[in-house]
Amino acid sequence: MAWEAWLTIAVTVFVIVALARAWAGSDLVVMAGVTGLTAIGMLAGSEKLPDAADAFAGFGNPGLLTVAALYIVVEGLVRTQAMAMITEPLLGSPRTVLTAQARLMLPVMGLSAFLNNTPVVAMFLPVVEDICKKARISPSKLFLPLSYAAIFGGVCTLIGTSTNLVVNGLLIAHRDTQALGMFDITPVGLACAVAGTAYLLVLGRWLLPDRKPPISLSDDPKQYTVEMLVQGGGPLVGRTVEAAGLRHLPGLYLAEIERDGEVLPAVGPEERLRAGDRLVFVGILDSVLDLQKTRGLQIATNQVFRLQGSTVERTLVEAVVSDRCPLVGHSVREGRFRSVYNAAVIAVARSGRRVHAKIGDIVLRPGDTLLLETHRDFAAQHRNSRDFFLVSGVAGATPLRRERAWMALAILVAMVASVTAGWLDMLVASLVAAGAMIVARCCTGPEARQSLDISVLVVIGASFGIGKALDVSGAAPSIASSIVSLAGGDPWLVLLAVYLVTTVFTELITNNAAAVLVFPIALSSAESLGVSFMPFVIAVMIGASASFSTPLGYQTNLMVYGPGGYRFTDYLRVGIPLNLVFMVVTVLLAPMLFPF
Repeated sequence: MAWEAWLTIAVTVFVIVALARAWAGSDLVVMAGVTGLTAIGMLAGSEKLPDAADAFAGFGNPGLLTVAALYIVVEGLVRTQAMAMITEPLLGSPRTVLTAQARLMLPVMGLSAFLNNTPVVAMFLPVVEDICKKARISPSKLFLPLSYAAIFGGVCTLIGTSTNLVVNGLLIAHRDTQALGMFDITPVGLACAVAGTAYLLVLGRWLLPDRKPPISLSDDPKQYTVEMLVQGGGPLVGRTVEAAGLRHLPGLYLAEIERDGEVLPAVGPEERLRAGDRLVFVGILDSVLDLQKTRGLQIATNQVFRLQGSTVERTLVEAVVSDRCPLVGHSVREGRFRSVYNAAVIAVARSGRRVHAKIGDIVLRPGDTLLLETHRDFAAQHRNSRDFFLVSGVAGATPLRRERAWMALAILVAMVASVTAGWLDMLVASLVAAGAMIVARCCTGPEARQSLDISVLVVIGASFGIGKALDVSGAAPSIASSIVSLAGGDPWLVLLAVYLVTTVFTELITNNAAAVLVFPIALSSAESLGVSFMPFVIAVMIGASASFSTPLGYQTNLMVYGPGGYRFTDYLRVGIPLNLVFMVVTVLLAPMLFPF
């Protein structure tokens, strides 16, 4: 091998070690690797290392752009709470670990087949927290299955994970061939998903630890009183309090129900909800915010609907009433709070105890903490106001836009249908869907920009450059020839070796980086054997996504590491057998469905 090949291998090993040992952020490490290779090649005048155009061409790759667009699509689904319309009936109120795992994994797999895994897991993190609290289940029993289920679903379609899109982009670029279809990978991926789910539900659940997370919900000294109204025709009408999931809420309790002028102070679990019921809850801020996300409930005060400006321009703010506030001694309604401040009082906290009055009838006192729905400039305008001691925004508490939920779902369905029918390719369909989410006000432009995970996108784009260096330097063909010779020229054994290399890489670094690094090796292996490269492409796709044995290889594994209270060895104990299950299924099925 030429010195360029040895240099590329050395840099690649450095990148792998740096990522595995977390010396720096993954985006910084991979960018440093590709930048170093490019700089050395240009200084030495070498033609066996990529120039700047080739090294950074990955940032314009269709796979990378598709991943970015899908982040915006998911943001629209989250902001409108469209996914809750699908997931809530499926999740229900499980009471056992097995039931909770089964009811959680199936919808997560279904969603991950058509949405990027990372935002899907992000959407379900608070859902799993609530399930654990309500059902008294250890979080360590559910968070890892959540991550694994997202991976299972991701390998079932072309758009299920960014890895599939990246490999498909590489395939088009290297082979100038037709792109894979939406469901070309489905037979192999679905078989892996079924086998993986069976393993987790039958054996894996016994291997999962029964451990409490290091950070748990603590009591908030502020106990808010908030009123919610049962919407007529909504999903809660006719359901009992327990079936509606409004009993044993974490950090929140249902104090009373007001119905037709009558107050029910001791609400039993079998009490059936009726349209127009006014529910009075008392609890901490985080739980009050979660309560507003419950479908079938809406803020009881009608002042919210009289605010100036659309819900897109609103946010939630906490404000502490000062002794100089002109409304002190007046009720919220009498003082015309909404008209004076263009803000609606959602909830009130007073010295850690419940306020016994309707929101509009509460007489304001100095020191009362108000939870307000208002315009985005409220905090800036009133930060130095004498009317309030303190004004602060509530992080991540933008009011939901439920009225646009059906629009968001329609955009998602249209995107999937257009790709499936072959009307649009994946990149164009995802870009159109992302634009439609913004135009339809399912999410705003700033929210769309904030939804992009820049570090993930940088890792993907920079990894293309290292993959290109492995190819043009001659390192990939040399490694491929070594694999072929060790396997004795048997295509099945070479395929197994390629899968093993891919899965080891993905456990140590990241799924996308592993796919990009192994792809040229896989193609060179197929060429040296004179066989079809498609089984190897499928093996790289699934092997790169099948990261179960460490928290490092897949971002969703790292996302659940802290909330689940896991240790590194937990991933090894549960994940290694799962890696073997995926390897056996893929190596056996891929050549059958895509013959050598």
